[in-house]
Amino acid sequence: MTSLELAKETVKILDEKKAMDLKIIGIKDISVIADYFVFSTGTSSTHVKSLAEEVEFKLKQLGVSPEHVDGYRSNSWVLLDYGNVMVHIFTADAREFYNLDRLWQDAEKIDISDIVKE
Repeated sequence: MTSLELAKETVKILDEKKAMDLKIIGIKDISVIADYFVFSTGTSSTHVKSLAEEVEFKLKQLGVSPEHVDGYRSNSWVLLDYGNVMVHIFTADAREFYNLDRLWQDAEKIDISDIVKE
């Protein structure tokens, strides 16, 4: 599975669990830390944790495990590091506070309109 396919599969999983404001950005041309970031927002700290657990569970079924996981204790921002794909799951307040969307505004925006249900 390519890193873009992994990012898109992650968005599909998150969308099925009602994550909001889903976004994939391509950072491989501007950073060495990953190829793609996936951003999503949960409605509460419980929802954030549930989203992260679902991503881990479903991707593990596909034979993909995270290299590192951080943030389960805070429940406001969980990071799942899959090497070339980093999945950020925020509460609305945490997403606004850290504002990674603005920080990475020069990154390539990946079209996910074929994945996300309106």
